[in-house]
Amino acid sequence: MPRRRTIPTIVLAATALAAAVCSLPGCAAGTLIGGMAESYRRTSTRTVPSEYDGLRDRSFAVLVSADRVIQSTRPQAVARLTTLITARLIEHSGASGVVPAAAVLEFQFNRPQWVAMSYDEIAEHFGVDRLVVIDLYEFRLNDPGNAYLWSGVGAGDVGVVEADGPLGDDFAYSKAVAVRFPDQDGYGPTDYTADQIAAVLEKRFVDRVTWLFYDHEEPYYPDY
Repeated sequence: MPRRRTIPTIVLAATALAAAVCSLPGCAAGTLIGGMAESYRRTSTRTVPSEYDGLRDRSFAVLVSADRVIQSTRPQAVARLTTLITARLIEHSGASGVVPAAAVLEFQFNRPQWVAMSYDEIAEHFGVDRLVVIDLYEFRLNDPGNAYLWSGVGAGDVGVVEADGPLGDDFAYSKAVAVRFPDQDGYGPTDYTADQIAAVLEKRFVDRVTWLFYDHEEPYYPDY
């Protein structure tokens, strides 16, 4: 059944006000209603549906990988993102089961050869219906060669392997995700610490990854 769209109370009030005012000659009803609606959008949120809801009533594991540059410059990034993304999806995705983040990280640490395994083999190893794969290909706090200004970027490819589906090792769903912080240029170490920049990047990246899997609220004009 299609969703019913509701009209915000403030927009209804603006319409009624415009109707009353427009009994006067030369009324600009459209301008008044548009201005009220725009004011509402700038201070409110909207519901954004999930892009992939295939975790519901299924078991899953989150697998994050990163290249050697990221592992050397931000060695905690993979562990933190694995933990945060797993926790968020447990809370919101409606999944029936999950492999704890610590177990996935232990698997990666103790079996360096996991990178040669196919995704469906990894899903089978964990005994899950879905494998959520994040290939983190960029996570930096500065532009290369510029340590004086922050220009944080977190980017990766998100994919889902359906172990019980027909595609085998191919992704049933995939999406590229990229976030930035700060939102404006000109900030340096006197404004934010490196840990603060990394924490905001992590949160924004986790939001954008996990929001793909459940209905959520976003500002009408999001910062990221």
